[in-house]
Parts: sequence; structure tokens; C-alpha cells
Amino acid sequence: MSWLVLSLFSAFFFATADTITKRYLSGCRPGEMTIIRFGSIAVLMLPFLFAEPWPQLPPQFWGMLAVAVPIEILAMWLYMRAIRSSSLALTLPYLAFTPVFNILTGYLGLGETVSPTGFVGIMLVVSGAWLLNQKKTSDGSSNLLAPFKAIIREEGSRLMLITAALYSVNSVLGKGMLGYAPPLLLASFYFLLIATVAGFVFIRKGDGSWAAMGKHPWAILFVGIFMTAMVLTHFYAVTRIEVAYMVAVKRTSLLFGILYGAWLFKEKGLARHLAGGVLMVVGVFLIAY
Repeated sequence: MSWLVLSLFSAFFFATADTITKRYLSGCRPGEMTIIRFGSIAVLMLPFLFAEPWPQLPPQFWGMLAVAVPIEILAMWLYMRAIRSSSLALTLPYLAFTPVFNILTGYLGLGETVSPTGFVGIMLVVSGAWLLNQKKTSDGSSNLLAPFKAIIREEGSRLMLITAALYSVNSVLGKGMLGYAPPLLLASFYFLLIATVAGFVFIRKGDGSWAAMGKHPWAILFVGIFMTAMVLTHFYAVTRIEVAYMVAVKRTSLLFGILYGAWLFKEKGLARHLAGGVLMVVGVFLIAY
């Protein structure tokens, strides 16, 4: 199977897990939803911990891991709050801002710089965000600034923008850690560690209850299946192509999310949302290339 097909499957699995989470687990608190997402992946990926011998890992690896884990947990907690509080069409597309933020984090962490094509891509992502939140003033005239103000007012959009910024940091850290550990081994250990830490933190602070999470066993199972499938297709894809290309294709998850939102949650404005989403995906491609 080609990297392109694997990447598209990864995008579909990611959007499907988000949809199941919103439809059946929105009654859970964000901490519980975070534990469910990480815990279900950790359990299903546990066999990969023993699939190959562990390499010798230097202090640099453990340092990056120590920074990445709390960022990953915070990002997922904000992600869960976002899709719980707002429509999929006004939350998922803002993950497309991750490569925009990567221009700064990539430069600071890896010395990477943006090309003229990448700058055009940034403008397309911003334009897509504008279109997603386009509003009309009371007299029916267009208000150019209203969409950007709406991003700040809409809790889900605002939280997902912060999430995208956090993921831009962890994408750099993840690329660094992959230089020391094989992808599947790293992924299985990473999610097990994150699930353990998240469970301890949220249960201890009262933002998680085992009894509450046990009320939705089938939804949790399918979230775990789709998230694990997303992780596996992601890592098999990146072994066949550069990470930037794979992630660019994977961002089509926002289009799947918009379609799910219109189909299952009767979210309005499908044409405008799809147009904005397509602009953002094209922008991501240009940034990646």
C-alpha cells in the first residue's frame, strides 16, 4: 500500500475517532476524554513494546521526552475541550495552523526556514480560517474583521488554535526523538507513558472518574481502535515518505471532520466550511513543499 493511501486512511481514522468522541463521550469531562484517548491507544499498542530490542537511548532523548509528555497531555486536554464545546467544522480545521506555527518552532528548534511557496501556503491557511468564520453584519454587508474576531469568541476555535501551537512544538520534539528510537517502539512507549501520567494527574485532581469512563465501553473501544489504526498508518506512511509530505496529506482529516459534522450533527454551512477547509489543506501542502 502506498504512503498516500496510508496517509489518507490515517486522516480518516483520526476524524472518525474525533466524531465518535464528540457523539458518545461529550458527557465526559475533558480529563476523562483525555485518559480515554491515550489509554485506549496504550492498551492496543502494548504488544509493540516487545516487537524489537530497545536501542541505547542517550540523555538527549530522555530530555526531549520529558518536555514532550506534558505538552502532549495539555494539547489533548484542550483538544477534547474544543470538540466538546464547539462544532467540528469550527474546531478541527484549526489544526491546519500547526505547520504555520511550525515555521517558528522549526526555525528555533531545527534551523528550518520558510520558502516563498510556504508563505503563500500560510496566506491560504489564514484565508481558509477567515472563510470558516465569515459572518455578516446586521445590514447584510461583509465585515472583513468579523471572522477573525469570531475565532477569538468561539471557544472551540480558540482552544484548537492553542492546541495547534502546542503540536507544532511536539512535532519538532517527535522528529528529534525518532532519530534515536524506531517509530513503532517509540509510539508504543510514548502513549503508554502519556496514558499513565494523564491517568495519575486527572484522577488525582478530580477531573477523571473510572466509573464515569466505564459507562461507554463500546464507544471507548472504537475510539481506541480508530486511534490505534491512525497511529499505525501514520508510522507506516512516514517510513515510506518524508514526514512533511505525510502530515500534509493527513491534514485532510479536517475535511472528513467537516463532512461528519454535517452528516451526524446537522452542522450548517457545509459549502462554506468545505471551501475554507480545502483552502487550508492546499495551504498546508504548499507549506510542506
